[in-house]
Amino acid sequence: MAYIFLVPNKIISGTDALNTASDSLCGDGRKPLIITDPTMVKLGNLNNLTRVLTEKKISYTVYSGIDKEPDDQMICTGIDEYIAHGCDCLIALGGGSTIDSMKAIGMMINETKPISYFVGKQIECVMPHMTAIPTTAGTGSEVTKFTIINDTKTKVKMLLSGECLMPDLAVIDPKFTMTAPNSVTAATGIDALCHCTEAYTSRKAQPLSDTFALSAARRIFDNLLLCYREPNNEQARIQMSLAAAEAGIAFNNSSVTIVHGMSRPIGAFFHVAHGLSNAILLEGCMRFAAEGAVERFADMSRCLGFSSSDSDDEAANAFIEKEAKLLKDLEIPTMSALGIKQEIYESLIARMTQDALASGSPANTIRPVSANDIDTLYRNAYR
Repeated sequence: MAYIFLVPNKIISGTDALNTASDSLCGDGRKPLIITDPTMVKLGNLNNLTRVLTEKKISYTVYSGIDKEPDDQMICTGIDEYIAHGCDCLIALGGGSTIDSMKAIGMMINETKPISYFVGKQIECVMPHMTAIPTTAGTGSEVTKFTIINDTKTKVKMLLSGECLMPDLAVIDPKFTMTAPNSVTAATGIDALCHCTEAYTSRKAQPLSDTFALSAARRIFDNLLLCYREPNNEQARIQMSLAAAEAGIAFNNSSVTIVHGMSRPIGAFFHVAHGLSNAILLEGCMRFAAEGAVERFADMSRCLGFSSSDSDDEAANAFIEKEAKLLKDLEIPTMSALGIKQEIYESLIARMTQDALASGSPANTIRPVSANDIDTLYRNAYR
């Protein structure tokens, strides 16, 4: 069987990556629209980027309106800014929401159809040059062909996909992740762990995605808790930034599975950050998935040195226990601890179950997933 494997045109990573990338930030463009959020402005991260552009005598426009997970209205505003200021390329500075926004703005600049039209379709369009500068180590959006945008009318998180959505350049500079609060470090790090675990245990896994998934998982288990406890540990931050990119490359070329399928509706209805909703669901979903893919979970466990048992069941359980301990050490809250009222949550389970199945991600789980399974997992997640 032949496989297609996609990566960005260029990745520049490590200490001082932004300065190293200075000549490549705009590609052949002359005026970028910088897409960012108010926190990046407040923390001074935007200044770090604009200083580099100014030194290169590159003019720019800033759109800092991505103040929550992106929706179709934010994308329309970004397009208006791009056109009004004569921009010809895009730079995203921020977490997954900002990078996802950049992709959606790029694909819709010359489009007359609504963005919802493209759900379920492979998007093909000519994109402006896109540079992604992640400020969290988690989403992997800087290296993927996916973007997720909220539909404000239907309250559905739209998953959009196409090779043209791959950024041309990913600049992975650990200094930006050091400004993330501990809670964000934890949640985005677990998002990356979901990516590599789901990629390795997906029906669509392939040899190269397995390689990236295992490498990412090893870096995460070795460094995420260290980043959480020692936020200024540059080497740990470098390793987590690389892990996030590797995990993104892994699922970009295989797929995510049940965790992500169930996570998106929680984000859409309760405005829980994507990484956090993944983290809340992770243990329950992986215990479910492992029953139908015990060999894959056991494989991962042995490769990472979590078990030397000849029993697949024992080895697989060792991996899941390791994940569970990491979640506990990172103090991941429960749904109830987030203040979500149980009666409201349970009243939406049927709708969330439909949306999760409609996303297609649960179908990538090796163990067959029914609506009843998802309903049960949602109910078990509230505690």
